[in-house]
Amino acid sequence: MNLETFQNRVFPVKNKLFRFAFRLLGSSDEAKDVVQEVFIKVWNGRDQLDEIQNMEAWCMRITKNLSLDRLRQQSRRPTDSLEKGFHVQNETLSPYENTEISESMKRIGEMMAGLPEKQRQVMHLRDIEGYSYNEIGEILELDLSQVKVYLFRARNSVREKLLKINSYGL
Repeated sequence: MNLETFQNRVFPVKNKLFRFAFRLLGSSDEAKDVVQEVFIKVWNGRDQLDEIQNMEAWCMRITKNLSLDRLRQQSRRPTDSLEKGFHVQNETLSPYENTEISESMKRIGEMMAGLPEKQRQVMHLRDIEGYSYNEIGEILELDLSQVKVYLFRARNSVREKLLKINSYGL
């Protein structure tokens, strides 16, 4: 694989890799380091890249593994809120609507942070990154049925918490 092919196949997924690493690590600097390590690993193994059918899923798997390795090496820190990683910007919204959206995203981020690790990963990859069930299975090395179960449980948990908050007005 030459540099041009590398740039065309690997660079387009850098933002997804960063967001996934950021979600796992909770640190922008750590996530950038992981993405850089992913690019180095992919470049060093460029001779075998022709055999890989889904480059994006393969890079996501490397990102997951490197992120988990970093978490094992250091004590785990809580992740930042979704507001830092995902800004909702729409100038046509009123200040009230902006505040409402911001608060909702903050609550959902807190609820997702409280989910078990696999459920959180699957929900992030499906609902935030937009991966298919099969791609999530490849990335996280899970069976398709496990992906569906984790996603169902994660969504159900977040939905129940949101309903409880909304019904009590808290």
